[in-house]
Amino acid sequence: MNKRDYYEVLGLQKNASSQEIKKAYRKLAIKYHPDKNPENKEAEEKFKEAAEAYNILSNSEKRSRYDQFGHQGVGNNSGFGGGMNMEDIFDSFGDIFGGFSGFGNRGSSRNRVLRGSNLRIRIKLNLSEICEGTTKKIKVKKLVQANNISFSNCDMCNGTGQITRVTNTILGQMQTSSTCPKCSGKGKVITKKPIEADENGMIKKDTLTEIEIPAGVSEGMQLKIPNEGNEAPFEGVNGDLLVLIEEEKHEELIRDSINIHYDLYINISEAILGTKKQIPTIEGKVEINIPSGIQNGKILRLQSKGIPDINEYSRERGDLLVHVNVWTPKKVNEQQKKFFEENKNAEEFIPKVDRSEKSFFEKIKEMFN
Repeated sequence: MNKRDYYEVLGLQKNASSQEIKKAYRKLAIKYHPDKNPENKEAEEKFKEAAEAYNILSNSEKRSRYDQFGHQGVGNNSGFGGGMNMEDIFDSFGDIFGGFSGFGNRGSSRNRVLRGSNLRIRIKLNLSEICEGTTKKIKVKKLVQANNISFSNCDMCNGTGQITRVTNTILGQMQTSSTCPKCSGKGKVITKKPIEADENGMIKKDTLTEIEIPAGVSEGMQLKIPNEGNEAPFEGVNGDLLVLIEEEKHEELIRDSINIHYDLYINISEAILGTKKQIPTIEGKVEINIPSGIQNGKILRLQSKGIPDINEYSRERGDLLVHVNVWTPKKVNEQQKKFFEENKNAEEFIPKVDRSEKSFFEKIKEMFN
């Protein structure tokens, strides 16, 4: 049977780079590897065919002869005995084939270190806590290793959690790994444990955890507290505690990123004459001046009365934006009605609009852009 063109086998053009050749071969090797396709003769043939093509095209001298003379130019070197080096290609595969670690006796002999799972909790914060930052002591139920427990390395896998198998193939020796059936991949077995502990020697326990919340956090933000999650069996590495922030709504203030908004309502007399008003801030009440003749929709800015920027490289703090709303009464008595009837055409009551100033909607748009 005539051999297929090596470039066709790898799906490449003749001007393909060495990196493209390696990438194409790796893709086919993963797809047709015998461990992934047990007892599949067609996949095995395609795996061999791709390996042969890579053997020639990855070697500059062999590739040059092949490009010039075709299959006859490489002769017997086109087979699997021509010095083919597979290790560099399979080193990056890791556990794709269920623990496959390459060719030869290169499996790891290090003992396995287990890691505990992460825990997730929610914490509600008010604006004051968000603005100032706070410390919360939270009771968390998590897995911990029980007392009076003893364990040892698994004697079947020597603590690695993997059983290695070496088989002789046409490519040479192939080493594969599978999960140890005795310790289920943990690398250790329990020799003594209390009755209340599970099969890994773990129990659930309420623990008090102190959590530092930085100033400026926001709704939906997640903080990671390292090593405060579930403990791992057999003195492994603890998981992390993931804290999801929930922001309690303020009765009067509305947060917008690092700025705070407040709607202030005044009557017509206060708008005409001017007044003083107490308004809420995150820290408490403050008094502000309302100038005479203030217009509906005017925004007064109280600098640095908002939320600190959580970015540690920024010292910025947002502002409190006071939106002035002039309230118009729906009912007035006869005396009041007579006053407005007499003055509705007075020069002072005729609207004087400066078209050069930005409209209310333009100002609002600017704030949110």
